[in-house]
Amino acid sequence: MPPILNIRKPTSSIVLTLAASAILLSACSNYDPVPVEKCNEVVKHARKVLGSMAPDSRTMMADCKAASDSERGCVMAASKKGALAQCM
Repeated sequence: MPPILNIRKPTSSIVLTLAASAILLSACSNYDPVPVEKCNEVVKHARKVLGSMAPDSRTMMADCKAASDSERGCVMAASKKGALAQCM
């Protein structure tokens, strides 16, 4: 009988952090642009939509600042987790 590989699955917090980061950095189109100066509002909105799935504010702020105006607009237009996923 072959040995069973002991491969650890990534923890859910790591997966959720990566997913939320990808959402903020993802490509969006056809959304009103949101300037980098409004990242506080973008992060606050994303945290509200993501709820307990949201990574820490520092990570989200860095992702927001790295995102384009259109990507921030996509996040601001989202009202559900599924809509945020559409921003990818």
